[in-house]
Amino acid sequence: MAGNHAQDATIGVLALQGDFREHAAALKALGAHTVFVRRPHELEQVDALVIPGGESTAMWKLATTAEMFEPVRKRVADGMPAFGTCAGMIMMADRIVDAAAGQQTFGGLPITVRRNAFGRQTESFEEPIAFEGIDGELTGVFIRAPWVEEVDPGVEVLARVAGGPATGRIVAVRQGNLLATSFHPELTSDRRVHEFFVSMVRDAA
Repeated sequence: MAGNHAQDATIGVLALQGDFREHAAALKALGAHTVFVRRPHELEQVDALVIPGGESTAMWKLATTAEMFEPVRKRVADGMPAFGTCAGMIMMADRIVDAAAGQQTFGGLPITVRRNAFGRQTESFEEPIAFEGIDGELTGVFIRAPWVEEVDPGVEVLARVAGGPATGRIVAVRQGNLLATSFHPELTSDRRVHEFFVSMVRDAA
């Protein structure tokens, strides 16, 4: 692994598909040492990993083709800090409702997610979100987003939808070194969720 001390931690962004560039920009704005990860040897060099939004079935297939699927799964299982947004949340979940045929995930988070729970791309929306551990509201950007249907004991619920027909649905969770959100903090100028993850990485280091 790359860094032994908090300030040396290297955060990788899985750059196979989706909005990985936006995540890298958010992390770099916070001064975090950030690299793109596309191959197993690159994964070995990082202390933590962001799994971006995108399309979870495409991500699964590309990870398999790039021989990244098992290495990521193993690093997450071994305790590497990881942060998934939207499709990344699906990829970190142990269980999926409405999965594509044969779809597999990296797993690690003992939660059940529902793919495209909020509807199609045209039903994308923004919603103020109260996030446990962050003062003040965030803007949650939801694009064909999943939600969390069920969490196992020990999973911390950090945010729920507070308005509309999906009121009460879980949209952010944490367990240990793993963090996942249904929404896209990387698509706003608010860096507080990324800052939350960077502090998790530093604590783990």
